Amino acid sequence: MKEGIHPKYNSIVITCACGMTYPTKSTKPSYSIEICSACHPFYTGKQKLIDSAGRVEKFRKKYARPGAEGA
Repeated sequence: MKEGIHPKYNSIVITCACGMTYPTKSTKPSYSIEICSACHPFYTGKQKLIDSAGRVEKFRKKYARPGAEGA
């Protein structure tokens, strides 16, 4: 490897908006993130389930073509 052309690879801390911190290494001095695994709804179990079957039926009813039953 050539000397003097590579960026510094330092230990840093990634900080989430919820207050969690994650130590890692990077060429940038620090990171601030808005959401992490500690506060993301998917990982915390607060995710809202969407009734996709109802949406599909509503779409089919709205855009049904005459004579295209069952297709």
